[in-house]
Amino acid sequence: MAAATIFRRVSAVWSIVVLALAIFQVAGTTVVRAQDYAALLAAPDRTEADRQNDKRREALKLLTFTGPKTGWLVLDMGALAGYSTELMARAVGPTGKVWGQNDKMVEKFETRLKTPAMINAVSQIRSYDDPATGLPPLDLITFFFNYHDTTYMDVDRGKMNKALFAALKPGGFLTRDPRAVERKKYGRPKARRSFQFSKR
Repeated sequence: MAAATIFRRVSAVWSIVVLALAIFQVAGTTVVRAQDYAALLAAPDRTEADRQNDKRREALKLLTFTGPKTGWLVLDMGALAGYSTELMARAVGPTGKVWGQNDKMVEKFETRLKTPAMINAVSQIRSYDDPATGLPPLDLITFFFNYHDTTYMDVDRGKMNKALFAALKPGGFLTRDPRAVERKKYGRPKARRSFQFSKR
C-alpha cells in the first residue's frame, strides 16, 4: 500500500515536471505564421514608387508563392535598391530578420535601411560567389529579379548555387527566377508564358 502511494506521488511529480517543461518550451518558441500579404502591401507608409513596382512585379502573387512567415530568417540576394528586401522585412515582422545582399554598396538601399519598415533588415555586401557567409541557417533565400544577370557577370553560378542551398535550414526554401534571359510580361511580344519564379 505504501509502495503504491509512493508510486502515485512520484508519477504526480513527474507529470508536473513534464508539463512545466512543455510550457517552458512553448514559451521560448517563436510563433510562425503567414502574414496577410494584401494588407502588408496596402500599408500606408509604403512609397508610391514601390506601389508601382507592385504592379510590375505582381507583388501579391510573389508573396503568396514565396510564403515568408513571421520570425523567419531571410537572405534577399540581388537586393539592389531594396524593394524586395523591404517586402521580406515586412513579412517576417519584428521577430524575423532579413539580409539584403548586393555585390557593391547601393546608395538607394542604404537610404531605405533608415526607414522604420527596415528596422529588422541589414545590408550585406559580398560577392555573389560567396553568399551567406557568417549568417545563421536561413529559412528562406530569395533571388527574385537579378539571378539571370549572373549569366553575364563574373560569377561562378555553380559555386553560388551550392553555397545558397548550404545556407538553408533543413526544409528551407530557395526562391529564384531561373531564366537566363529577362522576358517581358504576359501579353507582350516574347512574353513569359507562366509565373516566373521557382521554389526549391
